[in-house]
Amino acid sequence: MLYYLLRRIFYTIPIALGVSLVVFTLVHLAPGDPLSAVVGELDARMLAEMRASFGYDKPLYIQYFVWLGSVATGDLGYSMRSGAPVLGILTDAAANTMAIGVLASALGFSAGILAGMFSGYNHGTWLDKTVSSAAIAGVSMPHYWLAIILVIVFSVQFGWLPAMGFGSESSVFSWNTLRHMILPVLALAAIPCAVVARTTRACVMEILSMEFVEALRARGLSERRILWHVTRNALPVVLAVMGLQFAHLLGGSILVETVFSWPGTGYLLNLAIFDRDMPVLQGTILLLSMFFVFTNLVVDILQSWADPRVSRN
Repeated sequence: MLYYLLRRIFYTIPIALGVSLVVFTLVHLAPGDPLSAVVGELDARMLAEMRASFGYDKPLYIQYFVWLGSVATGDLGYSMRSGAPVLGILTDAAANTMAIGVLASALGFSAGILAGMFSGYNHGTWLDKTVSSAAIAGVSMPHYWLAIILVIVFSVQFGWLPAMGFGSESSVFSWNTLRHMILPVLALAAIPCAVVARTTRACVMEILSMEFVEALRARGLSERRILWHVTRNALPVVLAVMGLQFAHLLGGSILVETVFSWPGTGYLLNLAIFDRDMPVLQGTILLLSMFFVFTNLVVDILQSWADPRVSRN
């Protein structure tokens, strides 16, 4: 088990380096000069001085290694637009994204697992058909479209909840901020709930058709004990799906955060793209990409705990 964990952690090092290289390359492949887009028209001498101050006058491979060394020390540079440290900007935005991401994951995963378990155990009934239809609708429904519908219904028509913003308080635990979080959380939780429900249902149906379940029933085990064995066998697959959905939820919340003007990483990334703020853009994409890598590592560890056979492969 320890060897498996060390091996998985070691594998993340070249993956992280590859991710950083892809992020740096993609950002610099964008057409145009980011400095000209930010500061406007300047004479050639002033523009050359600014390019030298940001290190853009060096070859790309040197820029990459300089940037990688700075990232390794926690220095992500400074925003071209505001001059503030990128690390501080990202820290605040990531905390706001985690706030709605964790709540949406808790809501979506718990509802999806319960719905999938009930649907799998009641295969072919009206409950199974209802859950399956709702899951298909949830998977097919774009985040941003649902977000717009929620704003129209609960903010415009009924006026029950605020349509956008963070609230006047600085803490995410204040009631005013929590009211602003309800609609983004509901919009983000829909697709993970549907995906987890479909996956759980398929796993439960497959496991219930196996011979060992019939053997457990023949031995006189209660349905509660059988449910425990079915859940334990379905857990590795469900954990993998949940991990990917959690990472996708945080990384794919750009449009939802834009619709609700929620000051998270998605909203920050959208602003950085339009402002051509390259340090903020690089830092945000790197943070979201590394979160995918870290989430996959955690999922692998949890899978090896749930199913020891994984660590032997």
